[in-house]
Amino acid sequence: MTAEGFCRVRKAVIPAAGLGTRFLPSTKAIPKEMLPVVDKPAIQYVVEEAERAGIHDILMVTGRNKAALEDHFDRHWELEQALERKGDKLRLQRVQKSANLGNVHFIRQGEPRGLGHAVLCAKTHVGDSPFAVLLGDDLIDERDPLLDTMIQAQELYGGSVVALMEVPEDQIHLYGCAAVSQIDGAADGLVRVDSLVEKPAIGEAPSNLAIIGRYVLSPEIFDVLEHTGPGRGGEIQLTDALLELAKEPDRPGGGVTGVVFGGRRYDTGDRLDYLKAMVRLGARHRDFGADFRSWLTSWVDSEEGRERNGSNGEPHDGEHLGP
Repeated sequence: MTAEGFCRVRKAVIPAAGLGTRFLPSTKAIPKEMLPVVDKPAIQYVVEEAERAGIHDILMVTGRNKAALEDHFDRHWELEQALERKGDKLRLQRVQKSANLGNVHFIRQGEPRGLGHAVLCAKTHVGDSPFAVLLGDDLIDERDPLLDTMIQAQELYGGSVVALMEVPEDQIHLYGCAAVSQIDGAADGLVRVDSLVEKPAIGEAPSNLAIIGRYVLSPEIFDVLEHTGPGRGGEIQLTDALLELAKEPDRPGGGVTGVVFGGRRYDTGDRLDYLKAMVRLGARHRDFGADFRSWLTSWVDSEEGRERNGSNGEPHDGEHLGP
């Protein structure tokens, strides 16, 4: 099966309207997308990924208190001039990089009605061509060209494409989940998505393949989302709209292909996984990764590193550090 008359994916949508409640109080005044992952905000990793895939037109769907996102991808003339006067070319280059990452646009979601509604807000900007959706909670290692693979799958099979990843059975209820079948003659890792369910009850998942935060969607998804009612959690679920397209592969824009990803993914969606992402990315940072790995190894084996709880034997959540 080959998609006829396909259009190259040239636009990406990044939903960024969430409140970040799992990271309170840090996200009370700072958008969760701006929380640093080593030495740059999480959202910059996502935009850089789109750029590497050849997508330079990016729409961020934001909400209230997200002005910092716009500031980050704008020029900061005063800071740049100060760095230039000091002759600090390296930091000047780093500051300018975020402002030179493609053509970043912003639109407000208005009210938090779910991922499906956030995607629907992009309809006017996207138009009638396939487009990518990248969620900021999932960072994909730059060595793993997942988005490129998904774009190629969409060009080959048409319809929409979702990224899938095997997760432990006791965690699948935290994700959207896919039931899949083989595609005759397809490359390894490409499957047909037959059904989807958002956060299935424990023991009722059709597989251990979770939907992770990368999509390449046909523009027909907008027509489906416009009549998709609230689903799980009272929100408009993108998974529900994709299910409709998966069940009608012969309709225009129908059919859903899955790309099973086995590469490096950094989950910044909760506090523990955020810390793991910081360690994994910090350990391979080109400037200080070797020193950090050496320190980390020695610290884990130290008396402090072996302490199970706080110094007084009681667990703490970090709120009582200080003199």
